[in-house]
Amino acid sequence: MLLSYNEAIEQYGNAYKLAKAVADGSVFKIEDGIYSTKKHVSELGIIMKKYPKAVLTGEYAFYVHGLTNLIPEKYDIATPSKSAKLSDNRIKQIYVKEDIFNLGIEEKEENDVQIRIYDKERMLIELLRAKNSMPYDLYKEIIVHYREIIYDLEIWRIQQYASVFPKSKMISKALDEEVL
Repeated sequence: MLLSYNEAIEQYGNAYKLAKAVADGSVFKIEDGIYSTKKHVSELGIIMKKYPKAVLTGEYAFYVHGLTNLIPEKYDIATPSKSAKLSDNRIKQIYVKEDIFNLGIEEKEENDVQIRIYDKERMLIELLRAKNSMPYDLYKEIIVHYREIIYDLEIWRIQQYASVFPKSKMISKALDEEVL
């Protein structure tokens, strides 16, 4: 189980007892502020614990949702636009306007890790918005997967999201032409 520094202090009593538990191997210091009861933990788990308010998005979210087989080099995480810059080489921070940041967030378990991720419907909107900024082959692969699962998606939710985003007419047109 992953623990933040505060959670570890709460569990072990104080900083001295925590340091003692680390020394005797009953808990492991993974990196600054992150502890674990297991020696080996997933990098995704560390990132989700380190940035609990962040949301998985972008290419990594497409991978988690099973819409691509390409494993991205970095974890794409969304934060509100007024958030501080995160300096972590493992992540690519994407700033999102506050009025649309919370749309489509779901919490789920992925490989024994609790994650916050945008749902497939929100990610379809993100895909259509990013069409010109992502590799064409990747875009086409993800669109094909969306066509295969379109009847499993909640169309009303896609339309609701599209109406809130900037350039909603362009998003709706691309949705009609490329997916539906």
